[in-house]
Amino acid sequence: MKGLNKMKYSIQFSDAIHILAYIEIFKNTNLLSSEIIASSVKTNPANIRRIMSNLKKANLITTQTGKANPILTKPPEEISLLDVYKSIEGNTNLIHVDPKTNPDCIVGANIQQVLSSKYELLQQKLELEMDEIKLDSIIHDISVLESKDRPQNNEFITKYL
Repeated sequence: MKGLNKMKYSIQFSDAIHILAYIEIFKNTNLLSSEIIASSVKTNPANIRRIMSNLKKANLITTQTGKANPILTKPPEEISLLDVYKSIEGNTNLIHVDPKTNPDCIVGANIQQVLSSKYELLQQKLELEMDEIKLDSIIHDISVLESKDRPQNNEFITKYL
């Protein structure tokens, strides 16, 4: 497989979910600055602010200039992974057809049209599934793992289990 380009992918979707879960878990604390959130995500504060700007434009969080106190605009059970994805990626499809195929080849001449219809079906199914997964289930799963790894963290565990 040498010589094949590795597919580029964005981790901003994952980081946005991380940020939203962090904001909910640490609400009403002094741990909500972009610097502190960046240390959790293991990125730089500018990247956190950029992602939070997208989340704010999508009306998933509110922020105040000069205050490290972002807040979810709705309960976690009302924020879907599709909401988060669209805030970061817009209406971009998850899978893309290679636009540069050889029109003189049997496969190259037809693969784009064939894959486009298949990919559209996959996109629709994936969006339906993403809409069913809510932020509160992510937070719950984090609390389950936390209870196994660090059971002494009772305040967090009881709040979200």
